[in-house]
Amino acid sequence: MRNWSIPAGKLFGVELRIHLTFLFLLLFIWVTESASHSQSSAGRALALVGIVFASVVLHELGHALVGMRYGIPAKAIILLPIGGVTVFDETQRPVEPGVLTWKRDIWIALAGPLVNVVIAATAYAVLATVAPQAHFLAKSLGTVTSNNLPRSLVLANIWLALFNLLPAYPMDGGRILRAVFMRTMDPVHATRRAVTIGQAFATVFMLVGILQPTFVWLTMIGFFLFIAAQLEERSAVFQSVLETVRLEDIMLTDFATLSPADTLEDALEKAVHSLQDDFPVIRGSDMVGVISRQKILQALRAEGNGYVQSVMNRIFEVAQKKESLASAFRKLTARNLSIIPVVEDQRLVGIVTLQNLLHSMALLAESRKLRKAALNS
Repeated sequence: MRNWSIPAGKLFGVELRIHLTFLFLLLFIWVTESASHSQSSAGRALALVGIVFASVVLHELGHALVGMRYGIPAKAIILLPIGGVTVFDETQRPVEPGVLTWKRDIWIALAGPLVNVVIAATAYAVLATVAPQAHFLAKSLGTVTSNNLPRSLVLANIWLALFNLLPAYPMDGGRILRAVFMRTMDPVHATRRAVTIGQAFATVFMLVGILQPTFVWLTMIGFFLFIAAQLEERSAVFQSVLETVRLEDIMLTDFATLSPADTLEDALEKAVHSLQDDFPVIRGSDMVGVISRQKILQALRAEGNGYVQSVMNRIFEVAQKKESLASAFRKLTARNLSIIPVVEDQRLVGIVTLQNLLHSMALLAESRKLRKAALNS
């Protein structure tokens, strides 16, 4: 999803991205409105899209801020043609008792619709005060059109709140439903049950859109919901794996090290004959730093040959071999590191790098499948 989106700034430290399909939607609205009416009508249509997606951004920002309040940082908000998605850093989720976890998730899910309710109520109060004679909600109560932008501001936020509260995972109502399931079951099974219900809603939306051409837009919503539910299920399973897999299961035990007294040319020569991109730097039996292949090349180009000690990174994290993979991720992301040395009794026994991580995870998953198949046969 991030690969098909472009950055659009930051809000409260959260990256805002616009999905490319949203840009196609803007272009489509502009072309169709310009062809059928006038450029002023097309401008009002784009203004309506701006109102809706500003409301969506504030909706998602509500999720992000409440998530931060509970110690779960948001990485990005991605705008899609049918709404927005707040991407949380799941590796940063604090480990808490189950009852606190499901209550926390409910509050994070409710934050978005509550923001829309506040926007709708505030806009209605202001507009009713400024133009009490207008009765701007009296006509076409449920219609959001470009003909009356103030009324559409109120109605768009009402519909966003109501639509997101449907129990169709991964919408907010579905996330609340999953949180309720988490009271009695583990997160993966709770997610799978919520996904099943969400995909049922998605199927109904697509069928209604196909059978009723007036509501063809429901087909697109149903399709996005169906795909998003599958992605959320995979994310939940992956997070569960992060918590259960130990570093000793995936760490590299056959690895090269460097000495702080090595020259950069010697270090580069060793890097050429190694599959590693990152190297622990060892003095005697003590680890004193880490250095990457890229850092070696940059130093050689900028300053010529020197010693590893002068350019190595002395700030690094270490992990115990019994720690979970989720713990390693938290350490990697906290300081934007690319390698974590694994120690046992203060002795270096392995390393975990971003380079080998996905490869090792895939092999581990396959080996578990083979063992499971062997047990069932």
